[in-house]
Amino acid sequence: MRSDRAATRSDHAATSWQRRYAARLAVTDLLIVVAVIFGTQFFWLGFNSQDVSGLSILDYTALSLLLAIAWAATLTIYDTRSPRVVGYETAEYRAIVNGALRLFGVVAIISFLLQANISRGYILISFPLGVLLLILSRWLWRRWLHSQRTHGEMISRVLLIGDTAANLRIHSELLRSPESGFVVVGACSTSPERSDRLGPTGVPVLGGLDDVAEALVTTGADTVLVSSESGLPADRVRALSWQLEAGQQHLIMAPNLTDIGGPRIHMRPVAGLPLMHVETPRYTGPQVVAKRAFDLLGSGALILLLSPALLVIAFLVKATSHGPVLYGQERVGMNGVPFMMLKFRSMVVGADAQLSQLLAEQGRSDAPLFKVENDPRITKVGRVLRKFSLDELPQLFNVFLGSMSLVGPRPQRDGEVALYDDAAQRRLIVKPGMSGLWQVSGRSSLSWEDAIRLDLYYVENWSLTGDLNILFRTFKAVFAPGETAH
Repeated sequence: MRSDRAATRSDHAATSWQRRYAARLAVTDLLIVVAVIFGTQFFWLGFNSQDVSGLSILDYTALSLLLAIAWAATLTIYDTRSPRVVGYETAEYRAIVNGALRLFGVVAIISFLLQANISRGYILISFPLGVLLLILSRWLWRRWLHSQRTHGEMISRVLLIGDTAANLRIHSELLRSPESGFVVVGACSTSPERSDRLGPTGVPVLGGLDDVAEALVTTGADTVLVSSESGLPADRVRALSWQLEAGQQHLIMAPNLTDIGGPRIHMRPVAGLPLMHVETPRYTGPQVVAKRAFDLLGSGALILLLSPALLVIAFLVKATSHGPVLYGQERVGMNGVPFMMLKFRSMVVGADAQLSQLLAEQGRSDAPLFKVENDPRITKVGRVLRKFSLDELPQLFNVFLGSMSLVGPRPQRDGEVALYDDAAQRRLIVKPGMSGLWQVSGRSSLSWEDAIRLDLYYVENWSLTGDLNILFRTFKAVFAPGETAH
């Protein structure tokens, strides 16, 4: 009886934190929407409310109140506070943007039909500013949520169901992203032979399929995660879902896929079958045009904005060590075509000729990512430039001229590309980038395997929203580089 009560308390705790978190988001959203809409009204139109042109029965104060209510309702309708999206990748942000665009469209249609001449400045300020502040608010809440999860709070307690190999794979993938909030507390194995523990992880194995109900009580799990390799027939999965308490315990099916992002996955029920469609990555047509336009405008703006800093860095490099200001190194670009990548020189002249000897001395001559520890070739100014990635700034010209992108897999040398397997070769089907997913996920501390995995994830799941997220994280890493920057 005590175990049942403990499990019930755990279930209620799991759902209560989700409700509390959603309520906090709702309050913050409402405050932002009200502040932005009424603030824009008073800033643009003054404190004396006036009638909407062409619609004498409605003044701007009443319009602002209606818009605030409609926007708050839109955020609810588009599930921006659903436990399935909050805190995970970009789905939460996309829902906010999509809802705002739909609301903006509805306002435009209604004003046209009623022949109401709503102030353009009032609309064109309030909507973009509101979206920006809503996303910023969600990002701040997400940082707080991730912090709570690192301390074991606001988590989902997961019971794995599958064979031993599948359970180990899923457990290792969940460990890669503790901020997701999924903590494995137990497993039920479908393997004929099983031990008391799930490999070296220490996760207890609590029996087989017939022991799921008891395992849920023992562990207090609120989420059952079934792998596609579990071999469970459809009727057993359905029966398992019936054992779970509605609204308190959740069933998740994990397909035999890894590193496939949300934009490529679509669920479509057909004849009672929940079919998962995995789209093939596309790098032609509108996607290429959009990315090139983004690169061209972004690099051009950054070159103009940073031109004073570029001149100062060039002077410091020239004044403190012998040799040219810029350093060009041949790297492998898109489709394996070599190009000359530009950097501010951060090493002594002739540094490339010393690389093989230094790698051999450190026993790293046959390892990928040719990094030399405590590199003696780096100048004093170069060490600072490299720590804050300032030596990479001339690559903005590579981006502007088209050999690189602002975001993409990091360009590598011929010797590193020669170590690629068939999967890693897919890094070369897009332009290399100044920054990329693995640079903002650990920089020099990542292993070769993790770096390749993150680059392939980027290649397979590219989106403009993802690029913006990586650039934001890049700026954060530049200003707070941490111990992994070399």
